[in-house]
Amino acid sequence: MHPSAWIVPGATVIGDVALAEESSVWYGAVLRGDLNRIIVGPRSNIQDNAVVHLDTSYPTTIGELVTVGHGAIVHACKIDNEVLVGMGAIILDDVEVGARSIIGANALVTLGTKIPPGSLVLGSPAKIRRPLSLDEQNDIARWAWSYVETAKQFREFYKR
Repeated sequence: MHPSAWIVPGATVIGDVALAEESSVWYGAVLRGDLNRIIVGPRSNIQDNAVVHLDTSYPTTIGELVTVGHGAIVHACKIDNEVLVGMGAIILDDVEVGARSIIGANALVTLGTKIPPGSLVLGSPAKIRRPLSLDEQNDIARWAWSYVETAKQFREFYKR
């Protein structure tokens, strides 16, 4: 775990889990690196009650400036840089999510799906709805950066 990464009290991180610089894991989130490896990239955040797990055949890799929303499940997949995984979304084994994409709230991304960069993905089962505009793609990094700042504030609060 990088010294600038932060796990809030009440989050659970066990096993082979690598947290890069300025990444954060929030209340009730569970990262279980018991069967393989979980990598959380720089400045990524795993929000409240999200679950990140894996399979013996597939590790879970989360890139830089990724937001995994409240209650999402990310399982044995690869998420590239600057991706938003919406609240309650489920991403299953062997999925690859391309950079600068949004997986909408409550989407179900089924086994082995390959999502190209810059995609808006919605529904259950999830489908690519359209390419994201440049403004929408830029918002993804901005949202992740806001959690970097929030984590710094919370760290100071807990130091008191």
